[in-house]
This record gives sequence, C-alpha cells and structure tokens, in this order.
Amino acid sequence: MSGIFGVVSKEDCVEILFYGTDYHSHLGTEYGGMAVLGEDFTRQIHNISQDQFKSKFYQDFKRMRGNKGIGVISAFDEQPIYLNSKFGPFCIVTNGILENIEELAGGLLEKGITFSEVSRGMVNVTELVAKLISQGNNLIDGIEKMFDAIDGSCSLLLLNRDGVYAARDRYGYTPLVVGKREDAWAVTSESSAFPNIEFKTVKYLEPGEIILINEEGMAQRRPGGDTSQICAFLWIYAGFPASSYEGINVEMVRERCGRFLAKRDGDIEVDVVSGVPDSGTAHALGYAMESGKPYRRPLVKYTPGYGRSYT
Repeated sequence: MSGIFGVVSKEDCVEILFYGTDYHSHLGTEYGGMAVLGEDFTRQIHNISQDQFKSKFYQDFKRMRGNKGIGVISAFDEQPIYLNSKFGPFCIVTNGILENIEELAGGLLEKGITFSEVSRGMVNVTELVAKLISQGNNLIDGIEKMFDAIDGSCSLLLLNRDGVYAARDRYGYTPLVVGKREDAWAVTSESSAFPNIEFKTVKYLEPGEIILINEEGMAQRRPGGDTSQICAFLWIYAGFPASSYEGINVEMVRERCGRFLAKRDGDIEVDVVSGVPDSGTAHALGYAMESGKPYRRPLVKYTPGYGRSYT
C-alpha cells in the first residue's frame, strides 16, 4: 500500500506538498516522490528504504517551484511517472494492487507500446496505468478504460495544466479525501495529513468518482458508484491513528475492537493487557477499559519517532 497527496494553490505549493506527502510515511518504506508544475514539470524520486522522506527531499523541496503538485510514499514502485501523451504531458501517482499486470503489459507491447521503468523485475505499475490511460480519447475516458481493464484496484492522482485529477478505484478499496483552506485545495489518502497544514476535510470520494481540483475549486468529472469494498485493514492495522475513512476514525475503531475482544473473552483470567505497538496499542486500551484490567507496556518500539503507525 502507498500514500498519495496532491495540492493546487493560488501561490507556491511546494511546502504544502512536502509536508502533506511526508504525513504518509507510515504507508511505505521503499520510494518517495514529488512532481510540481510551474512553468514546467519538476520531478524528484528517492529511495527512502534507509532514510526518512524529509531528510531525502529537504534540498529538493527548497529548489522546486510551482502552484500545483502531487507526491507519494510508495511501498513498491518508483513514482511519480511522467508521460507525454497524445492529450498532453502529465505526471501520475497511484495506490492500488493489480493482479493482471503481465496480461495488460503484454497487450500494450503487442501494440508497439514500450516500457522504460522496471520494478522488482516487473513492469512499473504506475507506468502501466499511465499508458493504459493514454489509450483513451481524453483523460477521463482513459481513466475509465483503465478501470475497465485492470483486475484489482487503483486510486490515482494525475497532474497536468488543468490541475490535479483524483480518481478513486471503482471498489472504493483505497480511500481519497478532499480538503480545502482559503488559498488551496488538496487530495490525500490520509485525512490526518490535513490538520497540521490547516486544511479542512470537504468530502470523501465515492468509489469510481473522478474529480478535478484547480485554482477555481473542485469539480466532479465522473460520479461515483454504490459499490464499496474499502480495505478494513486500514482501520485495523495500516492507517494512521488520527485518520478517518468514510468519516470513521481509526483509533476509535481499534479501541472498539479491543472492547469486543474483552466481551468475547468473558471470564478468561487476565493479569495485564498489552498491545504490539503501534497499531495494537489502541486495541489493548479498549480491551483494558472494557475488562477493567490494568494496561502495561512490555513492548516498546526501538524507533518511536519513525513514521510507521504499525510494527
């Protein structure tokens, strides 16, 4: 799983993009990337497997300029991908899982479409998605055709001169949240990215919904559907405690799970309650509150300042 963030501002957006992307560091440990559009596209990708996003991108952040941009903390692929398509250049970041990568890549190769990026010995998924989109009559048609072609889920942010397009996968597996402040609009995987950069949550994208944010505001480009199969693992394990998905807070869900476990266990003799940090902590607190047993911390993370919200 990856975390993605996009912003369009009336002024330079790079500081917002830098911090907004960094607030997704718990969702990936392989690559970080940012793309900004000012007079032209500026793109940077770094391996963050041995370093945190902030330290890797601090010098880039000070050099990049533009009023719209997208960023990603990626668990697998190098992103963002830049593509000069028949309907103009764009950069794209994705979050999802595709099960038919080889089939899709093979079909494009048969058409003479080549790939330049390789990830773990396979086609880079984000490049594959970008080239599937480029087969459409326009961006929206291309995104819809990509949704039709893939076996799996893919939410994305796409940056071009229009602004930032945001598309949530048709099953709603990976969430996207829209926020605004007086001078900017943003889209994020994690709502917890908003408060410290002074954004207010406006809406949660529906499954399959496509929107555009730009200097004028937000506009829907394709309505969402009724099917929703959001990944429950976000609430239980991977999501940041302060985030909310579909308006439901992560920490509260974990606490309730702990309470239900305590009710289920009933008369089991318990001495103390503890959780494996960090995701297990709220479960343990809920269990302790419901059972009346003392909460203790026999397990403490060696790197408590590191961005991951789970072990």
